[in-house]
Amino acid sequence: MGNKRRRFDPEFRAGAVRIVAETGKPVAQVARELGVSPYTLHNWVQADRGRTEQERGALDEAERAELTRLRAEKAEWDKEITELEMERDVLKQSMVLWVKDAMNQ
Repeated sequence: MGNKRRRFDPEFRAGAVRIVAETGKPVAQVARELGVSPYTLHNWVQADRGRTEQERGALDEAERAELTRLRAEKAEWDKEITELEMERDVLKQSMVLWVKDAMNQ
């Protein structure tokens, strides 16, 4: 009297995972509704999350290096922008003072 292992086709698995993802219901509740072990459904959901994270955008080494380089460049640009804004403000003030001085003469 051993346990007979049930097999589920890929479409059923994908549908069960989709139900969990789209409805927001707990895995245990969906598992009960489908007549599947909660542990089994949990494993399917975890496997799907791992696949979608890889598909969605896990960066390889070259992409990570480029991202790091671009972030460093952005920091330099931000610093330069700040300096240019300060120079602009000084020039604006100088212009205001120059105009006031010219009007007083």
